[in-house]
Amino acid sequence: MLSVFLFVFVRYARGKGPGPGARRLLDLPSGLSAGELSERLMAAGLARSGSALAWYLRLTRTHAVPGPHLLRDDLSPRELAQRLTRSPGRAFVKVTIPEGWQHRQIAERLAELEVCPAPDFGKAVFDPALLRELHLRGASSEGFLFPATYELQVDSEPATVVRLLVAEARKRLVRVAQREPGAVERLAKSDGFDEHDIVTLASIVEREAADPAEHPLIASVFFNRLHDPTFRPLRSLESDPTAGYGCLVEPGLAPSCAGFRGQITPALLRDPRNRYNTYRHPGLPPGPISNPGEHALMAVLAPASTDYLYFVASGQGHHTFSKTFAEHRNAITR
Repeated sequence: MLSVFLFVFVRYARGKGPGPGARRLLDLPSGLSAGELSERLMAAGLARSGSALAWYLRLTRTHAVPGPHLLRDDLSPRELAQRLTRSPGRAFVKVTIPEGWQHRQIAERLAELEVCPAPDFGKAVFDPALLRELHLRGASSEGFLFPATYELQVDSEPATVVRLLVAEARKRLVRVAQREPGAVERLAKSDGFDEHDIVTLASIVEREAADPAEHPLIASVFFNRLHDPTFRPLRSLESDPTAGYGCLVEPGLAPSCAGFRGQITPALLRDPRNRYNTYRHPGLPPGPISNPGEHALMAVLAPASTDYLYFVASGQGHHTFSKTFAEHRNAITR
């Protein structure tokens, strides 16, 4: 009799759900009983039989972790229970985050691979309590969501994913600093840079240069603009991607961001109400505008030694660099 029960139990636990694999986002309150939880799962189209699922949840003592869960309608009762309890035994997926991606792009990939819902990851990126816990002084963890390949569990808590990415960023920052001894201390003394500032400038370098070989040259241009007393406006980085990022995260502050679809316009670069507009605000923007990799971080710690103050795209991801504005205009014409 026991063997028959075990056979039926295992077969039910491994049976596929009722649907073709469509994703379902379920936000669960705390304290749900097995019956209440099965009713919600049935209503969301995630179970074939509410009573059978309630029976299974009671036997396995499944207590759902409150909050959002990213599920699929073809999951077996066992897989559902693993996700709902955030069991260490649930599936892993490989997630690759490319250099220069912003938090919204990362959020979309995480949702696509069923790691966590995109809106909830976005909330975790800007969560003040989590930022304090991680000792990040910016308005978000942007810049510290390190681009790499990770093995992440499906239906993870967004804050857990942010913690993992930030920990990896800190580990890589240490590794980069070890390759250029004394560079962090020199930047602190010469420019007042801390960890946040290094990552902010590296994030701009990452967005400006498609070819990592140009990262040190791009970094040298920005440092020259910060230091050269003849450059006008003084200490202006004049980076197009920073203004675009302002429209991404603070669209309501600048009228020029209305209808922004990624194209940088002259009106956008003239608007001082965009706090990330480095044509109108000297120095660094309020925070990182992307998540830089090791090449961009190294470029900030060890920029090329040049007199360049300007650069313009020359095609196929490369740039022409110039020392004077006259040379720069000629490069633009060419």
